[in-house]
Amino acid sequence: MLNIKRFTCNMLQENCYVVNDETKECVIIDCGAFWEEEKKAITEYISDNELVPKHLIATHAHIDHNFGNTYIYEQFGLKPEVHSSDEKLMNKLNSQAESIAGIHLDYEMPPVGKYLTAKDTIKFGNHTFTIIETPGHSSGSVFFYCEEEHVAFSGDTLFHNSIGRTDFEGGSKFMIIQSLRIICQLPDNTRIFPGHGEETSIGQELSENPYLDR
Repeated sequence: MLNIKRFTCNMLQENCYVVNDETKECVIIDCGAFWEEEKKAITEYISDNELVPKHLIATHAHIDHNFGNTYIYEQFGLKPEVHSSDEKLMNKLNSQAESIAGIHLDYEMPPVGKYLTAKDTIKFGNHTFTIIETPGHSSGSVFFYCEEEHVAFSGDTLFHNSIGRTDFEGGSKFMIIQSLRIICQLPDNTRIFPGHGEETSIGQELSENPYLDR
């Protein structure tokens, strides 16, 4: 069984998740930790629960989902893993901090550990995440999906009663609609953990979200 802990981070209220199973191995998803108290909360949670971080993965390469990459690299030795189609954005994280958040970062981000494709899987403990490509919010946006647990991490592609913006670099309204058509085929009981806001489900979004249809 997966244990999912959410941390709301930085000035854009982004969701970072620490996910583990009974083996104590865990993955860190979208570490947007910017303030020291956010980093401390994540570190203490991992330490208090005796977790062993195995992967730092990002649903896409916008800065609010990656502010904490340097912290995670220094604390746990993990380099970020992100879809290959967002390589250009990953190389612009520091400039994104200025353009999106108005912040000058006085440190460099760690190199990417692995550029992912739909053929890759994320393994930790007794669980595996598959990668569903969902371009539209960015070229390399993905869902991390655990079929066994009926859980998906949607980044900024799908929110409760809403979807992600498409006016950033690499965004496409046409592509995000195509991606949502794919996502709609997931089982209704799939729990969705978005990059901002509250948890939802495929069934709930199909009934309430005007952008989804099956």
